[in-house]
Amino acid sequence: MKNRFAFTMIELIFVIVIMGIIGKFGVEFLAQAYNSFIFSKINHELQSSSEATVEFIAKRLEGRIKDSVIARLADNSFDPIGDVNNSLAYVVLEWVGSNTDGFRGISDTNATHLPDWSGILDLDAGNAAALVSPATDTTKIDSLILTLSNTTTGVFDSALFFIGANSDAKTGYGWDSNLTMINAQQGAMHPVQSVAGQPTQFASSTGTDFTGVDIYEYYKLAWTAYAVSMEDFNSITKMGNLYLYYNYQPWLGETFANNGTKVLIMQNVSTFRFTAIGSIMKIQVCTKTSLVEEYSLCKEKTIF
Repeated sequence: MKNRFAFTMIELIFVIVIMGIIGKFGVEFLAQAYNSFIFSKINHELQSSSEATVEFIAKRLEGRIKDSVIARLADNSFDPIGDVNNSLAYVVLEWVGSNTDGFRGISDTNATHLPDWSGILDLDAGNAAALVSPATDTTKIDSLILTLSNTTTGVFDSALFFIGANSDAKTGYGWDSNLTMINAQQGAMHPVQSVAGQPTQFASSTGTDFTGVDIYEYYKLAWTAYAVSMEDFNSITKMGNLYLYYNYQPWLGETFANNGTKVLIMQNVSTFRFTAIGSIMKIQVCTKTSLVEEYSLCKEKTIF
C-alpha cells in the first residue's frame, strides 16, 4: 500500500465548503455577541447613572419646604410647582431645603448627639426682636453650616419657616429678587442670626424685628436653597447636562446662577421632568447614548 502525501480534490472542496460555512456564520455570531455585549454594557451604564441621578435629587427633595418648590423657564420666569402641567418647557427645578443635618441628631453607644435646633419657639417676653427656641444651640448650628458650605457667616445667612403659616411661592421665598417683602420679615422665610451669649435665641438679620409678624410654635431652619438645572443642551444630539446648585440664599436676594455652588450631576440627559400633586412630587430623568441610535432609558421617583 502506498503512503498518501496530499488531499484529494473532493477532500479539498469539502474542507473549503466547511470553512466557508464556519466563516460566514462564525463572523455573524461574533458580531452578534459583540453587539449584545455593547448593548448590555450601555444599558447597565444608563440604568446605573439614571437611577443614581434620581436618587441624588430625591434625597435632597425629601428635606424640601414643600410650599417653596418652583419651576423656572429659560427666560428665568417661574411658576409654583403645583401650577406646572407640562414640565418639558421648564429647565430648572428649585426649592428651599430645611437643615435636616442639624435636626436629625445621632445616637450611638458612646455618645448622644441631640438636634442642633429643636423646631419649637416663641417670642422672647417683651422683646419683638428675638425668638426663643428651647433646646436649640445656635453655636452648633453655626459650626455645622460653616462645615457644609463655603460661607463665612454661618447662622447669619439662615432663615426660619413657620410651619402652618401662609406661604406664597411667588413672593414668600425670595425667588423674585426684585421684591422687598423678605427684608421686612413679611415673607414665608424669616432671615435670622444668632444672639451673642444666647444660644437658644434667634434675632432678625434684616434690621426689622418681628412686630406684626404671625409667630407659629413650630418652625424649620434653612441655610440654603437648591436648584437642579438642565444646561448645555445640544439641539442635534438632543442631550444636555444636569447640574445641582446649592449654598445660596434667595431670601437674601441671591440667585443660583450668580451665587450658588455648581456641581455636575449627570451628562447626556435627554429629558428632565417633574410634577406635583398636592405635596407629593414625581421626577423623571431620561438619558441616552450616541453609540446606540435612538436608544434611551428613563427612571422615575416619587417623593412624599
